[in-house]
Amino acid sequence: MKFYSGFSLTDESHFFENFIIDSDYCVCGFSYGAIKALKYVKEELERAQRVDTLQLFSPAFFQTKTEKFKRLQRLAYTKSKEAYLDQFIATSFLPYKRSEILHKETSPQELEELLEYKWLLSDLAWLHHKGVKIEVYLGGEDQIIDVNAARVFFLSNATVTYMKDANHFLQRD
Repeated sequence: MKFYSGFSLTDESHFFENFIIDSDYCVCGFSYGAIKALKYVKEELERAQRVDTLQLFSPAFFQTKTEKFKRLQRLAYTKSKEAYLDQFIATSFLPYKRSEILHKETSPQELEELLEYKWLLSDLAWLHHKGVKIEVYLGGEDQIIDVNAARVFFLSNATVTYMKDANHFLQRD
């Protein structure tokens, strides 16, 4: 199993251990890492490598957010990266208690990719056509992404598990 971490995070896969398929042919990604996981799977399939399952945990889905929202995110990050990341992590755990999480260095380019990435139905359909099972996990209490739009978007090519009371980390308490 290959796991891609969320924006500014490292070693958070334990939050998803109840869902992760332990297989050499499974690729997983959380939030920003879901973008990286999708790109990796596409590259692997283009090289005729085997991938059975792509698991996306709270995929970073910002394509329905306004330009004003994105501009404010960039401005806050530029003003104080540390304060931005602290607020981002705190919001990720709402409405529940914040857990300890490990961080890594981030860049404005990563934030840009996170905010501007466009999920394409054609990419998902191509993966599905290649035999990749796509699983998407969403929390109804997620205050980071547009959960309802993501749910509608992914339903056509993925199995979507919607956890009504879960946050961005898919935690319920």
